[in-house]
Amino acid sequence: MNGTGYDGGHNDDGYGYGDDGGYDDTYDDRPEEHAGSAPEGRGGPERTFGALPPAPGRGFATSWWGLAWLKALEDAALDGEQLKRGRRLAREGRVGAVSVRPGRITAVVRDRDGTAHRSDVLLQQLGEGAWDRFLDMAVDRAGHIAALLDREMPPHLVEDAAGAGVELLPGIGDLEPECSCGAWDHCPHSGALCYQVARLLDEDPFVLLLVRGRDERRLVDELQERSTARAVRDADGGGPRTADDAGGEARGVLAGEAFAAAGILPALPAPPPVPAEAGAGPSLDPETAPPPGIDPAAMEVLAADSAVRARRMLLDALAPGHGGQPLPVELTARQDAVRLAADTRPEAWIAARLASGSGRRRGELDTAVDAWRYGGVAALTVLEEDREPGADSLARARDQLASAWEAGERPVLRAGGPSRWTVVGADVQLRLDCDGRWWPYRKERGRWVPAGPSDDDPASALAGAGIATGAEEGTTAERGTGTETGAG
Repeated sequence: MNGTGYDGGHNDDGYGYGDDGGYDDTYDDRPEEHAGSAPEGRGGPERTFGALPPAPGRGFATSWWGLAWLKALEDAALDGEQLKRGRRLAREGRVGAVSVRPGRITAVVRDRDGTAHRSDVLLQQLGEGAWDRFLDMAVDRAGHIAALLDREMPPHLVEDAAGAGVELLPGIGDLEPECSCGAWDHCPHSGALCYQVARLLDEDPFVLLLVRGRDERRLVDELQERSTARAVRDADGGGPRTADDAGGEARGVLAGEAFAAAGILPALPAPPPVPAEAGAGPSLDPETAPPPGIDPAAMEVLAADSAVRARRMLLDALAPGHGGQPLPVELTARQDAVRLAADTRPEAWIAARLASGSGRRRGELDTAVDAWRYGGVAALTVLEEDREPGADSLARARDQLASAWEAGERPVLRAGGPSRWTVVGADVQLRLDCDGRWWPYRKERGRWVPAGPSDDDPASALAGAGIATGAEEGTTAERGTGTETGAG
């Protein structure tokens, strides 16, 4: 149909129209042009997509928005037979290069006999008022634009846009055909064009936004400007939008969507300063009796522990190379009881509960806390487990023990387990962990307790802990027993 009144203006409700509605006799079928070219043509930016190959035996749309486009076409067409012929032409690859610009989509479609027809489909552009509302909505919900940049159009984007008075997808009667064949309704040529456009929309929903009046570059630039302006306004005291501003509903953004939107969001603020120490927890001493099973004093310990952990996590996050560090090991309940006691230094009765809850006696918990402070999970494992080293690790350990001291200074060592060696004549012990590090221990009141941090060298581990070994010349292993530096 011709003379539809599409005059390039816009009306008061925020909607405008496409270009002049006339034919461009200079248009031709140029398959060598591809998506991505964006010349400023008559009526604004333009993208040209090369002719798509035939599509036998497949649907023209798989995305929900592509299907919505076809529904708008099929619900409005008066002659279903004409659309069937259009689908056939599209399947056979008879639609040439598709030109997309604000308000208008154009292609040359060839009949089976080779006759070429220029076919256009017109769709109302959004006016400036509608785009303003859309952009404000998008800045509030960065995940929407992140999805578009990932070539997705989530349903809630369309719903939120409609809530702002902006209809993105066409409805019944919104796709206006024009064709050189002279048909006044959708003909096979305009139908074939619409089916082919559905394939383009599947790959890139920005095609729809271009027809509505904004190309991708301009849209992203305007979002960047608005995001920056809002950040500046908030920094000047304007304050961020609240849940009430968004209609009473607080909305979150998926982390993946926020990351994808990095190119359109303002720069992050400077990291916060790290406090010198963890903050004091609140007092939970209630005026009334707490419910059964709730211990206010225990809750205060947990609150204090949360503050300690939060400060430590902040320090770790700001440390150079944090992104390349492995994820922390997830603690068992038994290990976490030791960490909690080490971090919070609880009162005696709380410590007794932690010991009981982790299957330890009170003295065992104190020893475990000492180990934790020397080396965390690794030190705690060495205290409580005597793991069998592999053959290679055991051979390296023997070599280290044999060469760690100068002649005449080496202590006599007796194997006390798969990974433990005791100095003969002294209450001193070396323990080997699974990473080949040595941990010094001393015996106090009949119990082995950690005496210092680990070291790659066994002699340095003992010396660093200030342990005198009562060294004798040569090891028992050197005297030929073969049992002293072995693992049993």
